[in-house]
Amino acid sequence: MKKIILLAALTALSACSQKTEEKADAVPAETAAPAPAAAAAPAAASTTAPGTYDVKMADGTMATTVINADGTYVDTDPKGKQVKGRYATHDGKDCFDPEGDEMGMCWAVGKPGADGSFTATADDGTVVTVTPKKG
Repeated sequence: MKKIILLAALTALSACSQKTEEKADAVPAETAAPAPAAAAAPAAASTTAPGTYDVKMADGTMATTVINADGTYVDTDPKGKQVKGRYATHDGKDCFDPEGDEMGMCWAVGKPGADGSFTATADDGTVVTVTPKKG
């Protein structure tokens, strides 16, 4: 259950980092203002884009996370079990707070690759690979 929550957080962080990079690429280099020396890393102001993401666990198990525009999420494990809850950003990490008694988790998201996939690392050290679903 915690792994699914972690995957959702990683997916959210990746989407945020990817959007930031796309916006930066849209500005021609000669017109872009230099970044201040003390600028925060993109993850510090992370906001995850709504969407559907495939999450791959270290053991190869796959899950799905859906981030909704209203700040909610739904994780679905390989057996079809769903966990729903709220998504928010705290201290530059994507955090998932499931409904019920389960404890939430926060994830630090890595820089996305050319295909938009990224790794996410939970506070407990769990690492997952998150890929935006196309279509």
